[in-house]
Amino acid sequence: MPDNTKPLCPECVESFEAADAVDRRNFIRVLGGQAAALAVLAGGAGATRVLAVEDSKAKKVERPAKPAEDLVRELHASLSADQKKDVVLPWDHGSEGGKRRPARLRMYNAPIGKHIDKVYTKPQQELIERILRAISSDEDGYRRITRNGTFDGSHSLGGCGATLFGEPGNGQKYAWVFTGHHLTVRCDGNSEEGAAFGGPMYYGHSPNGYSNKNVFYYQTKSVLGVHEALSEEQRKKAVVSGSPGEGDKSIQFKKKIEEQPGILYKDLKADQQKLVEEVMRDVLSPYRKEDVEEVMTIIKSNGGMEKIHLAFYPDRDMDDNRPWHFWRLEGPGFVWNYRVLPHVHTYVSISSKV
Repeated sequence: MPDNTKPLCPECVESFEAADAVDRRNFIRVLGGQAAALAVLAGGAGATRVLAVEDSKAKKVERPAKPAEDLVRELHASLSADQKKDVVLPWDHGSEGGKRRPARLRMYNAPIGKHIDKVYTKPQQELIERILRAISSDEDGYRRITRNGTFDGSHSLGGCGATLFGEPGNGQKYAWVFTGHHLTVRCDGNSEEGAAFGGPMYYGHSPNGYSNKNVFYYQTKSVLGVHEALSEEQRKKAVVSGSPGEGDKSIQFKKKIEEQPGILYKDLKADQQKLVEEVMRDVLSPYRKEDVEEVMTIIKSNGGMEKIHLAFYPDRDMDDNRPWHFWRLEGPGFVWNYRVLPHVHTYVSISSKV
């Protein structure tokens, strides 16, 4: 039985699959040349991350960090038969014969399965931390993904969940899914064809999104720069009534570009376009170079930045004098849906299959 079967954020209850969805008892012009710049921000082309470890004499030594995929294989190989019963599930678990989105592709707001500190050994927990660091751009990216090491309401890495769908090795498909409060991230060795980040991703942080106490405030600030640069006429297009929604309903791709709300990148002035490009760099900055490059490749294959819209959604029911409560980047096969207030919830889905 999962240690935590309900989301830790009461607001999220209706937006997410229950955290026990994989309980075994229920078994049952793209930035024209700027992709390289984005890659540098996400770790640097050719950059080598290093991992500090302790040697037998308690002196810190450094060694090149392994790719996340190698670490996932190492973690899987270390599992006992009993551990596999708790943390390894079939690739298509929860799909009900194709009728539902498989559990590996859902977004979760709480740990799925047993908490890490209840099922994994200390050396395995260290491996899991190394996997998280390996899918991060650098130490700053890891800090943001882990919310300054607090994991938000999960409080620690041990209070989160790490589940394998499928089994890595021998060319088989797999997805390592890490879940916790306001977090769903993956490493899948590109098993999910055409999907950036291995599938829909979720991240957030409990402080007010307009507060510098929120680790993603820099993203809010970056988008504020775009909003402030718009003319009155442009804002009429960019500011949208209603709400983009949250959870699965917020990441559904629209089939026609005309259906996408907001203002088109191509309709902005050059200096405004640079601000949107800065937003793109900022939202991608926590993630490793390989994932950033895949995102940019998918954007290009789906028509480029020219087809990306930026929209702002003010919530008329909130009396806080803020210009907007959601912002959204959207294009063919691309959604980055960011809720600012009362705290940050972000839903991301990027795919070449539209």
